[in-house]
Order: sequence, then C-alpha cells, then structure tokens
Amino acid sequence: MELLAPMRLYTLSKRHFVLVFVVFLICFGFTVFIGIAGPRIITEQELSGDQFLVKNHSVKTGPFNLVSPPLTTYNQQLWLTCLMQVEHSNVGGFQQPFEINVELKGVMQDTSIMQIRNDVHQKSRMLHCGAKCDEIIVLHLGYLNYMQYQVVVRFKNLENITYDVKVNFVWKMYNPTFSQVEIWFRFVFVVLTFMVTCIFAHSLRKFSMRDWGIEQKWMSVLLPLLLLYNDPFFPLSFLVNSWFPGTLDAFFQALFLCALLLFWLCVYHGIRVQGERRCSTFYLPKLVIVGLLWLSSVTLGIWQTVNELQDPTYQYKVDIANFEGMKVFFLIVVAVYILYLIFLIVRACTELKNMPYSDLRLKFLTALTFVVLVISMVILYLRFGAKALQDNFVAELSTHYQNSAEFLSFYGLLNFYLYTLAFVYSPSKNALYDSQLKDNPAFSMLNDSDDEVIYGSDYEDMPLQNGRAIKATAKYKDSSDSD
Repeated sequence: MELLAPMRLYTLSKRHFVLVFVVFLICFGFTVFIGIAGPRIITEQELSGDQFLVKNHSVKTGPFNLVSPPLTTYNQQLWLTCLMQVEHSNVGGFQQPFEINVELKGVMQDTSIMQIRNDVHQKSRMLHCGAKCDEIIVLHLGYLNYMQYQVVVRFKNLENITYDVKVNFVWKMYNPTFSQVEIWFRFVFVVLTFMVTCIFAHSLRKFSMRDWGIEQKWMSVLLPLLLLYNDPFFPLSFLVNSWFPGTLDAFFQALFLCALLLFWLCVYHGIRVQGERRCSTFYLPKLVIVGLLWLSSVTLGIWQTVNELQDPTYQYKVDIANFEGMKVFFLIVVAVYILYLIFLIVRACTELKNMPYSDLRLKFLTALTFVVLVISMVILYLRFGAKALQDNFVAELSTHYQNSAEFLSFYGLLNFYLYTLAFVYSPSKNALYDSQLKDNPAFSMLNDSDDEVIYGSDYEDMPLQNGRAIKATAKYKDSSDSD
C-alpha cells in the first residue's frame, strides 16, 4: 500500500471546496468577458465574380482573375472560398460534379510576381445546392510567404447547369488585431504556467518522489506539457515565414490533450490500486488507447501539412479516398476510451465509497472534471453547431471561432483547470511534520494505506497528523510487546 505525501486536499473544509470552485469559475468567466470585448478572429472580404470575370467568358466557366488584399504575417493564414447562388428561387436541390482549376502567384515586396509552382492545380468538387449552395474552399494557405496573392480560377462542367448562376468569392484571413491579442494572452498563460509549475515543484521538494501520490506525479508531467500547450514559441509564426511554427503548435496541443486523457485513466484506476503499478498491466492498455488517438491526429496533421505545401487546393476530406476509414477508426478508439473511463469511474466509486480518504480524492476530481467537460461541450457547440465549413482539419478548427471569447474560453478553461488541480494536490503547510514522522523508523507506515492511517477505528475524530502519529505509535508498541 502506498503512503502519499500530504495534499492540501485533506485540509480543506466544505467551505474551502466551494471557494475553490468559485475562484475557478470567476477566473474562467474573466477570460470569457475579455474575449467578448475582443476583436473578431476572422476578417472577410466578399467579391462579386462578375467584376473579375475575363471579358466574353461565361460565369460558369471563368476564368476569374482575383487579387488578395495586402497581407502581413499577422494575418497568419489565407482562405479563398466560392459561394454560388442559383438565380431562380423555385429550383429544387441538386448536385453537380465539376472541376476547379487554380493558378496561384505571389507578389513580392518589390511588386515582382512569382509563380508558386508551375503547374495548374486541378481538383474535382461536388456542388450541393438546396435553399442555398454550399460554400466551396478554393484554396488554403497555412502560412503567408508573400505580401499579396494573385489567383486565376476556372470551372469545368458547370456549363451543363441550365439555371442562371451567380458566383461570389470570399477572402478570409486572421484579424491582425486578434493576432496581437493572441500573442499577449499566450504569453500571459506561459508566464502563469511557469510560475505555477515552479511553485508546485518547490512545494514537493521535501518529499521523495516515491512518496508522491499518483495525482502529484501526474501534475509534475502535465504542468510542463501545459507550458508547451500555451506554446512559448508561438511568436516565431510572425517572425519566420515557414510551416514549422504552426505544425509545432499543433503537435504540442495534441500532446497535451492526449496526456490529459491518459491522466484521467491512470488516476481513476490508480486511486483504487494502491502500491506497485506494473507497466504491462496498468499503463500499457491505457497507453495503447490514448496512443492511437495521438497517432491518428498527428498522422492526419502531418499528411495535411505535407500535401498543402505541394498543393494549396488540397483538402484531405475530399482528396483522401480513405478519409472515412480514418474517421471511423478514430471514432471507434474514442468510443473505447469513453467506455473504459466510465468503467474505471464506476468501479472506483463502488470500491471507495466507504474509504473517506480515497473517496475525497475521487469526488473532487470527478466534480471539477465534470464542470470542465460541460463547459467544453458548450464551447464545442458554439464552434461547430452553427455552420460547418468545408475545410481541412487545422483550418476548420480555427475558422469556427466567431470571436475572441470562444478562443480565450478554451485556453483559459484548460489552464485554470490545471492551476486548480496543482493548488489542491500541492502539500499542505504542515506537510513537513508528516515528512519528519515518516523518516522516523518508529513511525514508519509503509505497510499501511492512508485510509487505515488517517481513518483508524480507534482515532476517527483525531486531527490528521495526531491520528497518524498515535496509530503508528500503537502499531509499533504492539509489535514490541509481541517480541
């Protein structure tokens, strides 16, 4: 049975628990209100296709000569989308396969024009029209290497449509004001996370790592990963015209989120499995499940990045034949994870309901995590519930943020969740006294669980430290008498 380094969790009263949750919600609400007052994330410029149509050509075929707005690194990414509208309102829904031919050029600072790859990008797309036609992504640039872009767009096989069609194009890019807000808030979260990590590590310096609880061990891993999740290298995106900073940010986010999923599995299992936890039976099944989630997300991200560098019109949802297979595989692994987590929670609640010490750890983590998951579901609904853009993975996640509130709320939620756990799992003020008792052989309790030590039948009403010392003394005295 394991003996844990004392946690602040054991010294908190019900009033303190309520205060912890209130402070967590206040800090989260503060970031939401700042986000509400913040700028929009995406700026749009809509253009009528008729203005850029080459003379004596049909709107159903093009070509359209388009020029993007002037760009800086603060615009981060660039999308060109196409909105088609059937002129007659009595037209029923229909689908029409067609092809898009895209030629892309970049404008340098000295106004010279550079051909971005000599070939013309040709893609097959499907036009879905009901009450209105779906928005079509023409191209997406994950980073901006030029101050302006010239695009020539041509359509093929739309001339078979007998209805009159109106074509509009929309340039989408990040709002430079939001980019500045993002830099500052990421910097603030990086500094706060670094401070919390140092304070948490300093509070555990008096204890041997073998005496840390499983929550404390995991917090020592999650806090540095949270530092990477906030991405201290993010400003490189505005200093270096490269795909690497954006890919590194996505890698850090996937790593932290999967580590958080693994943390939940290990803690809910580890609370009721005291003592030695074998790698083959305890960690390996969890690593396999979460590792598959991490591997699928990273593989998809790398696949997307590599193909976008070669072809800005690439969309894995449309251009990968086995994307649906990858999607089904991902959903199956997610379902297995959820079922396994529910199994661990139910079994932990059943076995630990009569053990006040372990039950307290279980109830607090479950309550706080439940609040975080509910808020996350609300954020995800706000991001994806309205309108789904046909875009690639990174672009889809980004462009669904309608305002700064949705962005800051998600980052603030995860940061304050980890800060709260770090506060509760850090040793209490009188932790040194417990450590000194443990170092004395007469008070050794390495063979007792914490529930037995703290909640012994003879000393249930004693304070934590006194109850632990008296129980240890009685045990030592009994062993001496028997000798």
